Amino acid sequence: MENREIFANITTIPPVFVRLDGRAFHRLADCLGLEKPFDEFFHKGMVTTCTALVAESGLNPDLAYTFSDEISLYFTKLPFSGRVEKIDSVAASYAASSFTLALGGTTLISFDARVIPATPAWAVEYLANRQSEAWRNHINAYCQQALIEEGMDPRKAAEKLKGLQSKDLHEMMHVRGFNLAETPSWQRRGTLVYKKLTEKEGFNPITKETVIAERSAVVAESDLPLFTSPEGKAFLAKVLGGA
Repeated sequence: MENREIFANITTIPPVFVRLDGRAFHRLADCLGLEKPFDEFFHKGMVTTCTALVAESGLNPDLAYTFSDEISLYFTKLPFSGRVEKIDSVAASYAASSFTLALGGTTLISFDARVIPATPAWAVEYLANRQSEAWRNHINAYCQQALIEEGMDPRKAAEKLKGLQSKDLHEMMHVRGFNLAETPSWQRRGTLVYKKLTEKEGFNPITKETVIAERSAVVAESDLPLFTSPEGKAFLAKVLGGA
């Protein structure tokens, strides 16, 4: 029967990204009565999900980057012998289960997933691209919500914003007395969850000496530098080098 399973044996090699996207999350926002354009409870749930994917899922990605309803997982070692179908299905189902619990378990949630082949050098470009998308999503969300609060239909608001450049959107909010650059960093630049080596002081009962041991901890960083800046490139080089 296995020879009738379509695409079941397609495999990939690391490194790869697996990008997860929430399915119909606009309806989820309405169902849960989330604050618009951004809800901190929702974002914390996404960070909790990323932490679980990195630390507890058994998939063992090196890091997870999230903004809005999107999660990107980076793998330098692959589970399931690199089988694409299994990586996608397990990552999406685990994320959905984890996020459901993080939001209180009252609403059914699903993600889709896709594998994106990468190289160590291209990983930096990919993360910079997703962070740029986070910024575009951020400014569009605030502008659309401003128009809706002024009485415009959501669909017409989206049409009005279509094709406008970032400077135009900035000006639109500026004349309304709102500075988009002063919004929380996680809204503008996303959050990175990754494995970080930390030093911890301990006591050796045999030698009776205080010792310093390295421990790997999963941390969530929401005050991220701009990944295209020298600081951001150095930060990613350190994180990916550690991976």
